[in-house]
Amino acid sequence: MHAIVHPADVQDRDGGILLISSLFGLYPFLKKLFADGGYQGPIFERATAKLITGLDVEIVKRSDAANGFVVLPRRWVVERTFAWLNRCRRLAKDFENRTRAALSFLKLASIRLMMRKICNR
Repeated sequence: MHAIVHPADVQDRDGGILLISSLFGLYPFLKKLFADGGYQGPIFERATAKLITGLDVEIVKRSDAANGFVVLPRRWVVERTFAWLNRCRRLAKDFENRTRAALSFLKLASIRLMMRKICNR
């Protein structure tokens, strides 16, 4: 639906705030956001509450009692999507020098995925 590519020196939480701020008005139907533990904390919570009112942010955390591999609720959706996108050789490694080019190839890969979903039905 939406993506931002930023340099590696930007922390996930700060990049998430940047992403949420660029979403303003694009998806008014957005009610719930699932995020991993890297986005927890008062800074991200305050920023999302300020930018999009009524957005419920749920942090999907791994249980402390879990041993080994455990499927986290809703996290598998993100990991599956990353796996689909990494089938595109250009996205498998960070070849791009410019974030604009990386975002363009990410959008092309997403369009390819959507077209396959539409054509297979």
